[in-house]
Amino acid sequence: MRLLQYNKDGDFTLIEFFEGDIPKKYAILSHRWGAEEVTFKDLTDGTSRGKAGYGKIQFCGEQARRDGLQYFWVDTCCIDKSNAVELQEAINSMFRWYRDATKCYVYLPDVSRPRINSAGRSNEDWVLIFRKSEWFRRGWTLQELIAPASVDFFSKEGELLGSKASLERHICEVTSIPAKALRGSPLSDFSVAERLSWAASRETFCQEDKAYSLLGIFDVNMLLIYSEGKDKAMDRLREEVDKASKGQKREDFSVTFSLSDVVDIDHFVAREDELSKIHQALSGDGSRRAVVLHGLGGIGKTQLSIAYAKRHKNNYSAILWLNIKDEDSLKQSFVKLSKQISREHPSAIRVSNPEANQNLYEAVESVQSWLSLPNNTRWLMIYDNYDNPKLPGKSDPTAVDIRKFLPKSYQGSIIITTRSAEVRIGQCIQIQKLGNMRDSLEILLNVSRREGLVMDPDAMKLAEELDGLPLALATAGAYLDQTARSFSDYLRLYKESWARLKETSPELSSYEDRTLYSTWQISFDNIKQRNPLSTNLLRLWAYFDNQDLWFELLQHSESDSPEWLRELTKDELGFDGAVRVLSNHGLVEVATSSQESTESKGDSIHGCVHSWTIHALNQKWDYDLARLAVKFVAAHVPGEKDSRPWTMQRRLLQHAARCSHMFSKSLVRDDELADDCHNLGLLYADQGKLVEAERMYQRALQGYEKAWGPEHTSTLDTVNNLGNLYKNQGKLVEAEQMYQRACKATRRQSVQLSLLTFQH
Repeated sequence: MRLLQYNKDGDFTLIEFFEGDIPKKYAILSHRWGAEEVTFKDLTDGTSRGKAGYGKIQFCGEQARRDGLQYFWVDTCCIDKSNAVELQEAINSMFRWYRDATKCYVYLPDVSRPRINSAGRSNEDWVLIFRKSEWFRRGWTLQELIAPASVDFFSKEGELLGSKASLERHICEVTSIPAKALRGSPLSDFSVAERLSWAASRETFCQEDKAYSLLGIFDVNMLLIYSEGKDKAMDRLREEVDKASKGQKREDFSVTFSLSDVVDIDHFVAREDELSKIHQALSGDGSRRAVVLHGLGGIGKTQLSIAYAKRHKNNYSAILWLNIKDEDSLKQSFVKLSKQISREHPSAIRVSNPEANQNLYEAVESVQSWLSLPNNTRWLMIYDNYDNPKLPGKSDPTAVDIRKFLPKSYQGSIIITTRSAEVRIGQCIQIQKLGNMRDSLEILLNVSRREGLVMDPDAMKLAEELDGLPLALATAGAYLDQTARSFSDYLRLYKESWARLKETSPELSSYEDRTLYSTWQISFDNIKQRNPLSTNLLRLWAYFDNQDLWFELLQHSESDSPEWLRELTKDELGFDGAVRVLSNHGLVEVATSSQESTESKGDSIHGCVHSWTIHALNQKWDYDLARLAVKFVAAHVPGEKDSRPWTMQRRLLQHAARCSHMFSKSLVRDDELADDCHNLGLLYADQGKLVEAERMYQRALQGYEKAWGPEHTSTLDTVNNLGNLYKNQGKLVEAEQMYQRACKATRRQSVQLSLLTFQH
């Protein structure tokens, strides 16, 4: 290793040291190479003073002398790059040289810091310029930032800007490098993927240096071949890293990245500003970071989260998706996560049967505990559809308190999507309509699969009319993909639909709702001509939950079922065909993964589309369809002899909740539904939802008493179940009353039976 020594006459002397004799204290320079750098040859033949790069060497020597250091190192002139063997050894040793330096001086020629501004106050604008410095985008400066314990930053005037410690927050935000790495934590604590991500946006002049500049970051050595190209160099680097990592036992928290539980789109459009804001807000040192994405339904919050997860997946050890539409859906998401984590980390999650009701909370707690383990700080949790948050002063019993379901330790990253602007958990980012016409046209282009939209005046008029609403643009595109109509035809249909909507639904006050409803109605009219079964299915969907509707659930034969429903559920092929028509028009999201059930996969519709099926397609409420929905859900409740009943119970809960809502709003008549209410009561009781179970048992009891009298067997079974329920709730007085009523009726029946026997 050659070091420079500042002479008394202001000149420099190069001194060569062999391994073991290298001084323990020396300074080292970090900089960007520019024009006229001083080379080893320039320094040895005395031509260095006339070059522009000489000033940097002079700066480094003077700063080292001020810090009491006799020696300093500058890469431009301390290595003889004409000697291939020496260059090879130097590059493989460079991380160590920076690590062992007493001081590292970062010279930033593109950052200036005036001491006093015109108002006489310290000028802080240099911080913004500092964050944009090219130094942060160069490949070699990554190790020069991480390796030394002491790093000082200097402006082009040679003025101290701050240290790695004092500027830590800005450095972390700009580079996405955790503070622990900057503070000297062993780099082996960070995964290969994470370390590679630190260098992802950095550039090098020689393409092979993209790999060679990372040798020290991964603590490996390799032969330099400056003609092999970047890809081959990176492949060889990965091979060396794999060799080095074999046999090392490091705590690993990685979970395979998967989007199987969310509906992804092929081409995500625009939102670069929002993606940048999310990335900046979640960048840090591993401590808790949270972002709340709020905006209108159908504005693209979920797709934005998906786009962020896909773009930055290498920054995280695990990306975990949860549906927080309601508490039941959220718990079921935790069950899926517990099984996913336990598959890849068998000793981490110990829940023998997470689907069983008694183990639901155990599944939630086990995932929370795993996410709270020391060093497990690089996960990302996405809580999607948090549209009914528990808020101060609001007493909605169905609202969800997300804080109960967050990991306990203050670490990791969180994204929450919601329609509510009142969620205050992290940095709030409002997702607005697309403001750029080109972005709207791109959605139409991608979904409709039509070329030349950018120059089509009718396409531009349609995009302008749809007002930057991604869901409306996607619906229009899906319709155009399924038909041969022109953009001008669609625009005419849209205006006609808008006019009809003003007459039929005057209560729709928002422009956005009218826009979405109009596009859906156009699609619905076209579907009606192609497959009437599809339109009837969509109308029926209003009486079920919007998520996970599957074939067998609708296959129950009721004597009063309409003929079209029998035709729809005659076989699974025909049912799937009806769903496919809806999916092709952008109204149904076909399941990408099947439920863990013996029955078929379920399909879903967007919450906004579901609202339209309720308020527009079923403007005149159909009590017969509501009754059928209740009977179908109740008939699907598993019996005592069914194996793994909890799997089906969990799947039915959201549809049972829809039934309960219809009962509470008098949208379904109780007549002849006593058996069905009793079954729903059993479902709720088995799932520990005792309040909901009590309501259903009470409805069943009223129905049985009205139909069969107070002492019929069905009536008394329900009375007994109510007694058990009250006992589990701790309502012992009410439980005793139910038990006494059942016992008295049973005794009377026994006496009557004995008298009848005696008389005969």
